[in-house]
Amino acid sequence: MRYQFIPGTDLNASVICMGTGGCGGGMSREDAFRLFDLYLELGGNFIDTAHSYDNWLGMGRSLTETRLGEWMKERGNREKLVFATKGGHPEEETPHQARLGRDVLHQEIDESLQLLGTDYIDLYWLHRDEPSRPVEEIMETLHSQVLAGKIRHIGCSHWTVERIKKAQAYAAANGLTPFVANQPYWNLAGYYTGSETDDLEADRRYYAETGMAVIPFSSQANGFFSGRYARGQAAGAQGSSAHVERTFFNDRCFDLLDRVQQLASELGTTGTVIALAYLTSQPFLVFPIIGSKTPEYMRDSCTAGDLLLTPEQLRFLETGSSH
Repeated sequence: MRYQFIPGTDLNASVICMGTGGCGGGMSREDAFRLFDLYLELGGNFIDTAHSYDNWLGMGRSLTETRLGEWMKERGNREKLVFATKGGHPEEETPHQARLGRDVLHQEIDESLQLLGTDYIDLYWLHRDEPSRPVEEIMETLHSQVLAGKIRHIGCSHWTVERIKKAQAYAAANGLTPFVANQPYWNLAGYYTGSETDDLEADRRYYAETGMAVIPFSSQANGFFSGRYARGQAAGAQGSSAHVERTFFNDRCFDLLDRVQQLASELGTTGTVIALAYLTSQPFLVFPIIGSKTPEYMRDSCTAGDLLLTPEQLRFLETGSSH
């Protein structure tokens, strides 16, 4: 597994990041611990979670942070990890009401630290944006938590690049902690930051020019490129198949799938590895978050940490032509 320093930090992170949604209440404690252990055995050290993960299951709050805290305590491995968690997610009953106020973030950071059993968080994400709240207030709030030693670095998720630019400018002008990474929805089939006018090419230029790391979620397109789906065949009823059918069952995505499978065959690997390597081979640093929930999928996904595609192969995946 390759490692890269997240720009602007001393965090030397594995290029494949483990996402943990569903690992708190969606599986047994034993299965979750086995999966966490396997990820480390395969060379991973970068774990991403959130204060809200698995709240939607109706089994309790912050189940995933609780389980990860138990695992780190039992294994005694906190210092070996690059650990990220998120806060400010809307409550389940008010899904469109962001929560980035000072008191909310302070409370959630303290709760996350307690549940995880750690004194600090390596990378703290804002789980959502609250466009009506000034970036000045948000950046001041996060900087105060850095000064308190509770978080080391900050990032954002579901933020547009335009809002990021405003936040970065204010931080630079006032000596505050800047964002070091963005966490958008991004895979070979789609890109979304929360804007109705997302422009992947413009955003890629921003990442390349500034060096900001991108740590995308849904990097595997819910398994669309894994070999489970095919043109002209029903999606079935397994796992997220209904979502995959709604989102990716169209000619454009099946053309992408055909090219992924062709390149996978040429390189002797799998579609999942190709889809992840498409992200890790960008001309700026990308650490895709994987959502593997079985040992088989975990092994397959982590294999992508050792594959770099050429610019010609990237163009082929995107356009069907290497020229």
